[in-house]
Amino acid sequence: MQIGNYLLEISYILASILFIVGLKALSHPESARKGNIMAAAGMFLAIVCTIIFHKNAEGKSIGNIPLILAAILLGTVVGWIIARKVKMTAMPQLVSLFNGMGGACAALISLMEFPHLGGEGGDYNMLSGEVIAILLGLIIGSVSFAGSMIAFGKLDGKVGDIRTPVLRIVNLGILLLIVGVVIYIMSMGNIDPKANLVWIYVLLGISLLYGVSFVMPIGGADMPVVISLLNSFTGVAAAMGGFLYGNRALLTGGILVGSAGTILTILMCKAMNRSLLNVIIGAFGGGGKGIDQVAGSIKEISLSDAAVLLSYSQKVVIVPGYGMAVAQAQHPCHELEKILEEKGVEVKYAIHPVAGRMPGHMNVLLAEADVPYDKLVELDEINPQLKSTDVVIVIGANDVVNPAAEEDPSSPIFGMPIIKAADAKNIIVMKRGMGKGYAAIENLLFYHDKTRMLFGDAKSTLQKLISEVKTL
Repeated sequence: MQIGNYLLEISYILASILFIVGLKALSHPESARKGNIMAAAGMFLAIVCTIIFHKNAEGKSIGNIPLILAAILLGTVVGWIIARKVKMTAMPQLVSLFNGMGGACAALISLMEFPHLGGEGGDYNMLSGEVIAILLGLIIGSVSFAGSMIAFGKLDGKVGDIRTPVLRIVNLGILLLIVGVVIYIMSMGNIDPKANLVWIYVLLGISLLYGVSFVMPIGGADMPVVISLLNSFTGVAAAMGGFLYGNRALLTGGILVGSAGTILTILMCKAMNRSLLNVIIGAFGGGGKGIDQVAGSIKEISLSDAAVLLSYSQKVVIVPGYGMAVAQAQHPCHELEKILEEKGVEVKYAIHPVAGRMPGHMNVLLAEADVPYDKLVELDEINPQLKSTDVVIVIGANDVVNPAAEEDPSSPIFGMPIIKAADAKNIIVMKRGMGKGYAAIENLLFYHDKTRMLFGDAKSTLQKLISEVKTL
C-alpha cells in the first residue's frame, strides 16, 4: 500500500508539471497543439493512477470501476464528436458550455461530500476548513454553471439582455443572502450533516439563481470578459475539490485555470478601458452621437476600384471582427492576403483583444485558415504603423475601430483603446449593411472622408474581390 501511495503522489506531481508546461506552450499558436496534448496527458496520468493506486482511510481501493470507465468512455466519445462537428463561429458557445460543465462537476463534488462529513451518522464541526472548501466549491461551481449556460444562450442568440437598475439591487440582495446562509451553516456547531441537507440545497438554489441574475444584464460586447471571468470561477471551484481531497493534481489544475482566467479577465477589462465592476453592473450601449449628428456621408466603392487600390498598394492591414466569423470569411481572407503578397504587397492583420465573442476569437479563426501567426499584430504594435499603411480593410469589425472612443466624450466606449484605422491613407469597410455594433452606437469611421463602404456578405464579397485582383 505504501508503494502505491508513493506512486500516486509522484503521478500527481508529474501531472502538475505537465499542466504547467502545457499551459506555457499554449502561449504561442505553433506550440499550442503540443501544449494541449501535454496537459491532456497529465490529466490522463492522474486519472489512471488514481484508479489503480488510490486507497481510502480503510485501505480499500476505488469501487465501481466499470461505471467510472464507462463514464470516461462516454464523455470521450461525446466530446470528440462535438469538437469535430462544431463550427468555428460556434466556438464561443462551446467554450461556455464546457466551462459550465466544469462548474457543475465542482458543485456536484460538494453535494456528494457534504453528507459524508463525520462518517456514518456522526456529528461534524461545521466551523472547519473542509466545510469551507465544500461550501465555496458549491457556490462558485453553481454560479459558474448557471452563468455559463446563460452566456451560452446569449452567444447563441436565444437569450436576451435584461438591463434594469433593479436587477443590480436584486443581485446584491442574493449575494448577501448567500453570505448569510454560509455563516448560518458554519455557526451550527457539531451537527449530523445528513440530517441538515436542506441548507446545502438551499445554498445550491440561491447560488444557481445568482449565476443567472449575474449574467442576464451583461450585453454581447462584454462576453469576452464574462467568459474569462466564469472560466476563472470554474478553476477556483475545482481547486476547492483539490483542497477537499488533498489531491495535488486537481489543486494545481484548478489554481492554473483560476489564475489564468483572472489575469485574462483583467487584460480584457484593460483592453476596454473599463473596470470589472463596470462590466458586471454597467449597461454597455446606447448614447453618443446619433446619425443626425455625424459629420460626413457614406461613400461606396466598387469591386474593381477596390481591387485596383489594393493591388497597387505597398502595405495593407486587415482588421477582422465578428462579422468575419459569422460569414466564415477567414479562408478567402487568407487567400486575398496571399494573392496581394504575390504582387509585392505587405499584408498584416490588426487584432483587437476583445474582437469577437471570446478571448482570442480572431486568432482562432485565422489560425484555422493557416494564417501565419507572425502576421497577427496586436493593438499597441499596429497603431503606430497605420499612418504608413496604404489601405486598411475592416471586415465585420465595428466598435473596435470606432473613432468615437477618442472623439466623443458622450459615447459609452469613450476611452476604450481602438485600432486607429482612420490613420491609414485609405479605408475599405466590408459590411452587410449599416448595422451598429454591440455598443449600439453610430460608427464615426463609416462617415470618414477616407472611408469607402463595400456592402455585402464578407465571404462572397472577398471571393469576388479576389477574382478582380487576379485579373489585374
